[in-house]
Amino acid sequence: MLTIDEARGEVRIVRADGTRAAYQMDTADAFEAVSAAWLRCGWDVKYVYSFTWLGRPVIQLPEDLLRMQELLWRERPDVVVETGVAHGGSLIFHASICALIGAGRIIGIDRDIRTPAREAIAAHPLAPRITLIEGDSAALGTIKAVRALIPPGARVLPVLDSGHTRAHVRAELDAYATLVAPGGCIVVCDGIMAALAGAPRSQPDWGWNNPLAAIDDFLAVNTDFHVEEPDFPFNEGVVRRRVTYSPRGVLRREGGA
Repeated sequence: MLTIDEARGEVRIVRADGTRAAYQMDTADAFEAVSAAWLRCGWDVKYVYSFTWLGRPVIQLPEDLLRMQELLWRERPDVVVETGVAHGGSLIFHASICALIGAGRIIGIDRDIRTPAREAIAAHPLAPRITLIEGDSAALGTIKAVRALIPPGARVLPVLDSGHTRAHVRAELDAYATLVAPGGCIVVCDGIMAALAGAPRSQPDWGWNNPLAAIDDFLAVNTDFHVEEPDFPFNEGVVRRRVTYSPRGVLRREGGA
């Protein structure tokens, strides 16, 4: 239970295990406690289903989009490989940032690219930067098609936002991490599922069947990757952590210049 006492400028928490905490409103701890409750409430009311990017629905938290923009600016990928298309908003978002940077193209993969999304993407001004592949992102044929579109030596940034089961995300990690050069990174979306078991629109097995479990499985045998919490390029406040649906979602490969 979380209580916000505006008169005293205090946030109070009673956790599931009975422990209690109280934080002053102007602290990082208070912000993190309120943010955790906000993330859960936002999930329950489908907050992320209320945004568009350049005309296409984009099912992402606004902060996650801004943080991805920071990552794209820093990484300057030649190719973004995104698994999961939905309405196409994320593809358009990534393409728009690449266009501003002046380099980069997008490969979007989904086992079922719906006709309205395909047609809208094809008609969009950023369509020349986007290639669509229909198929299971973890299938060998799909992976082969992706590889055929990537020039030798290209800097590749995979963004995994398709099937979110432990097994599927692990299969995607095994496949697309091989495209990441030393020093590069891969993004795994929606690790928040691990904290949402029991919430509306969740499944009972989400406590273990989620992207974070897949990350742990992958890292256990791929020691050249590690979880990286990206630094804030600008931060004049006391905020310490991202407010995100994708905790521990950036995996960096060792090496590079």
